[in-house]
Amino acid sequence: MSDPTVTTASTPDVLRAVVLAGGLAFERDVSMHSGRRVSAALRHAGVEVEVLDADAQLLPALAEHPCDAVFIALHGASGEDGSLRSVLELAGVPYVGSSSAASRLAWDKPGAKARVASAGIVTPEWVALPHSTYRELGAGAVLDLVLSRLGLPLMLKPAQGGSALGTVKVSTVQELPEAMISAFAYADTVLIEQFISGTEVAISVVDRSDGPAALPAVEIVPRSGVFDYAARYTPGMTEYFTPARLNDSTAARAADVALTVHRRLDLSGLSRTDAIITADGEIYFLEVNVSPGMTDTSMMPMSVAAAGLELGTVLADLLRAAALPQKGVRAQV
Repeated sequence: MSDPTVTTASTPDVLRAVVLAGGLAFERDVSMHSGRRVSAALRHAGVEVEVLDADAQLLPALAEHPCDAVFIALHGASGEDGSLRSVLELAGVPYVGSSSAASRLAWDKPGAKARVASAGIVTPEWVALPHSTYRELGAGAVLDLVLSRLGLPLMLKPAQGGSALGTVKVSTVQELPEAMISAFAYADTVLIEQFISGTEVAISVVDRSDGPAALPAVEIVPRSGVFDYAARYTPGMTEYFTPARLNDSTAARAADVALTVHRRLDLSGLSRTDAIITADGEIYFLEVNVSPGMTDTSMMPMSVAAAGLELGTVLADLLRAAALPQKGVRAQV
């Protein structure tokens, strides 16, 4: 059996990359869109690109046609929970982005919130409820305690998941049981947070040769008032402002929050931090994504453009940095 270890591409001057897109997670369609945009951007930057799915043919394909590095455009569990990254690490295949261990922590929203809060970052008050606890202790009694502690309105979301699938805003007591059922459809544990009113922003971070750098924040204004799956991926349902309409001081503090999250969770390559900024300037960390969307309505490409950069150039630089241990070349990111 061939050893699926990446070697230098046959043409030294041409960077050869594999883009992973698709997968079996709920976000498969989003991943396919991300993969197409990433591939087009990389080809425009002069990178030789092959697009592969995360299936039984992946490891044989990587062994037969080695690449310099892999770019993971998978969303949901397959791209973000660390499992695929663990296999790539076992195979000696370099890839862009956070390690399997860091990805596992970021994927678990309650765990990530606790780690980030320990660094002094403010996050909405919350409770994580496993389905077993919710069922065994009695849904009514548990929800009464949640309401007495957190009040209304609330945001419910799966404790592990992406693309805001299963995310619901609850404004009344009557809405809460159904919202719990919706969130449990996507994960065994539901994260219940106090709803924080304010300006929603997404701050992307990219690792450069001199360390991580925050890109201009994107301000998110969904027509429905909630940035759910439909608002994220349906053109026209959300208005974006890049850079976000923040004063210089608030923008700088938001960038610092994203950089602190990136470092505190030991992330690398790229990440996107989602936050809410209240009217009095308080910044609340919501969650972080280690495999940011790259679709036409995704925030990271907007941030790259607002920084005056080409998406393909940024991604190619990240691929080169990931390939360095195999290529023995100094980083140019």
